[in-house]
Amino acid sequence: MQVAGHLIIIDCGTGMRPLGNALAASGEPIVATVLVSHMHLDHILGFPFFSPAFSKQNRFAFYSEPRVFKGLRAVLSEQMADPTFPIGLDHMGAQFRFHELSAGDSFSIGPVNVRTAPLNHPGGATAYRIEHGGHVYVHASDHEHLSSLHQPLVDLAQGADVLSLDATYTDDEYHGHGTPSHVGWGHSTWQEGCRLADAAGVKRHVLFHHDPSHTDALLDEIGVLASTRRPGTLVAREGMVIDVRNDSYTF
Repeated sequence: MQVAGHLIIIDCGTGMRPLGNALAASGEPIVATVLVSHMHLDHILGFPFFSPAFSKQNRFAFYSEPRVFKGLRAVLSEQMADPTFPIGLDHMGAQFRFHELSAGDSFSIGPVNVRTAPLNHPGGATAYRIEHGGHVYVHASDHEHLSSLHQPLVDLAQGADVLSLDATYTDDEYHGHGTPSHVGWGHSTWQEGCRLADAAGVKRHVLFHHDPSHTDALLDEIGVLASTRRPGTLVAREGMVIDVRNDSYTF
């Protein structure tokens, strides 16, 4: 994400590898902020393969909540310790700064304001609201809806231009209608996402964190249903670029 000349990366999943290759291709020094929602493996396992992290000319600031009495630095170090990876975090080369936060905290990245809120997920997770120039993007990955709307997230997403929200399941899948129940697994449905987007007055809702078992055809079907339920709703896909300022998107 590019905001006011600042590069912001959210989470460190497998997408970090192609992102790193694209960033490194310029040959220019890279300065970026990495916002980490939580430390489950699918959100950090791409970091060891992020090529800019191996160059001394690059600088990265990480923000995350500590989990189970461990900060992000310790978790990344353990992930890259023998015998799972041949190069340790302290030997990667780039300059790293790690900042710990609590959900509800706010901070700034230059002129960009960032607010946070807690999500309902096993072990906890953090949602981020990124604001600049009157525009707002909210990223809420890994959240299970409750019987009533999750007010901290409703408040965080209030009036956002774009809300990217966990929509792993359909309502039927979540409740076990024709499939095993997924209640308590830490993820939500596209229908509940639309409900929250309505309550928060979000302009564009993006369905995110797809179930790996969902085919492209099923996601296309869900996209039609969701955009009918809430016009303008999008299904996130690899390579999608959203221009928050102009409310436009490309694939």
